Amino acid sequence: MSSLTDDLLRQLQGQPLEQMSSQLGLSQSQTAGAVSAALPLLMGALGRNASQPQGAEALFGALQRDHAGGNGLDIGSVLGAVLGGGGASRQTDGAGILGHIFGGRQETAAQGLGQATGLGGGQANTLLKILAPIVLSYLAQRMFSGGGQAAAASPQALGDVLGQERQRIQQDSGAGGLLGAVLDQDGDGQLGLGDLLKIGGGLLGGGGNR
Repeated sequence: MSSLTDDLLRQLQGQPLEQMSSQLGLSQSQTAGAVSAALPLLMGALGRNASQPQGAEALFGALQRDHAGGNGLDIGSVLGAVLGGGGASRQTDGAGILGHIFGGRQETAAQGLGQATGLGGGQANTLLKILAPIVLSYLAQRMFSGGGQAAAASPQALGDVLGQERQRIQQDSGAGGLLGAVLDQDGDGQLGLGDLLKIGGGLLGGGGNR
């Protein structure tokens, strides 16, 4: 079974990637590389949050309230709404969603992603704000649309799915290393940028030392 991250990455190929490239002022290959690093970071952080019952319940409630049912939009529509800059709803408020996903580590996440992909922190932060609503919309579609899966949708099921995804990400040296550095498992709040630069080499296809 393909991972959630891989599946969503496939859905973003083509026009969505073109639109994000244009918004960020990057080439499509740069944007594709940055997105493939940012998605595991977002999915992994959600998995960490949903590993606690209250975290899973809060996320499940948000998906049900803001991203499912009548509010459910396809990825292209969500992206259009985010990039269109219309009045931000809870569904498309990237900054607000990032605050829930990373808490006080939002700046660290953007800094880490920027270091690992070669983007500036501002561009990395913009990319995370664009992707966060898309990730939640995608998860809502996975949980609430499609027969049997929808019937079994529950906070525990969501926590299980995201927990498995987080394990996959942690086993990937590049994405898992970035996730670990940003979420800082030992809780000391220190981000080892030297480590991130090494990770960045892996994410960027082994840029090597110059």
